Amino acid sequence: MARTRIDARVLYSALEHERRARGVKSWRALAAELEIPPSTFTRMANGQAPNAHAFAALTTWLGVAGQNYVVSDLQEDRGEPDLLTELAPLLRARKDLTEQDVDYLEELIGAAMKRFKSEPSGA
Repeated sequence: MARTRIDARVLYSALEHERRARGVKSWRALAAELEIPPSTFTRMANGQAPNAHAFAALTTWLGVAGQNYVVSDLQEDRGEPDLLTELAPLLRARKDLTEQDVDYLEELIGAAMKRFKSEPSGA
């Protein structure tokens, strides 16, 4: 049976970046803002998933769908999805980007990915 879980380390990393970007001084301050226990962040730093309430609060604060932090053994067996397949809905959901902006970014990312695939590993 496939195991599905929250990738706590990836979520923690995203939270760390966003916390700093928003100028939130500490994990304790963020915990107070979100009304979750500060120990949630310590557990996540050690790879333990937050409870359902904390997970909902954290992903809502990030403004990112929770599914981005859920992984399954089935996904790992299939390998990575195409980067543009993952990015396109995120880019199109942005209200600060025009359709032309999104098309340009998709073209730019697509060209970079094509180049990366054509270069030998370690180049």
